[in-house]
Amino acid sequence: MRDWRSGITLIVDWGLILGALLVAGRWPHPLTILLAGLIIGTRQLGLAVIMHEAAHRSFLSNRKLNDGVGRWLACYPIWSDLDSYRDYHIRHHTRTWTDEDPDKHLATPFPVTRESFRRKIARDLSGKTGLKFLGFALQRDLGLGDGWAERLRHGFTRPAFRGMLITNGALLAGVSLAGKPWLYLLWIGSYLTWNTLVTRIRSIAEHSMSPDPADEMLQTRTTLARPWERLLIAPNRVNYHLEHHLLMTVPHYNLPRMHRMLRERGLLEDALVARGYLGVLRDATSAPTP
Repeated sequence: MRDWRSGITLIVDWGLILGALLVAGRWPHPLTILLAGLIIGTRQLGLAVIMHEAAHRSFLSNRKLNDGVGRWLACYPIWSDLDSYRDYHIRHHTRTWTDEDPDKHLATPFPVTRESFRRKIARDLSGKTGLKFLGFALQRDLGLGDGWAERLRHGFTRPAFRGMLITNGALLAGVSLAGKPWLYLLWIGSYLTWNTLVTRIRSIAEHSMSPDPADEMLQTRTTLARPWERLLIAPNRVNYHLEHHLLMTVPHYNLPRMHRMLRERGLLEDALVARGYLGVLRDATSAPTP
């Protein structure tokens, strides 16, 4: 592992987030706020990718530092907990496409009709899906009950919940000291809307429409992302998902190299590799209208 390379990824993600907040606060306008929301929502997914890599203990070489950075600079700001996520996610790797795969439900509904997908997009951009996912994450990560009141009432007994409050309190304090407390609403709004939509797109691309879920080369998809897709949909090399499933401890910055090595050896000729997210979404919305 090259810790300096992971450090660059962390700096770029937070740099883009803080830069987007700065631009929106300095030049508040519907267009700048919209663009800032797109950048922030995508980089919140980038923080989730860092959390994911920290869960595999492949973000930083020192295990204690890996977990500490993963918690405080990736997980807690986006209302997640590393330890609970690690247990959840490892089950996905060891039981991919089985009934015990906790992520199987994200892939099985596709393809759907275009009308069905438009309804999903509307729920995502309205924040409805985001609130549902946030509630699930708090239930999974904090071990709390189904009700919001119970989560808030008992959350203070959990170190992860206190970490979420501290990191988000720091964000609120920072923008308040800058005289722009409303920018924290942009952080929350981006998480509940654009972040939810790009997370859905990422999930569709990773595992849906597998021609053979029992074949490790066909149960997971790599999507060759264009530059604008990397900026707005697929941060931190998250698009190289087939390579990640083949060897889950490879750091994100080495996944393109692994992809090239596999291609040079002819191992990707029949593998599930797509060119761009738009093509994947076309296939995912190809079900005929009943």
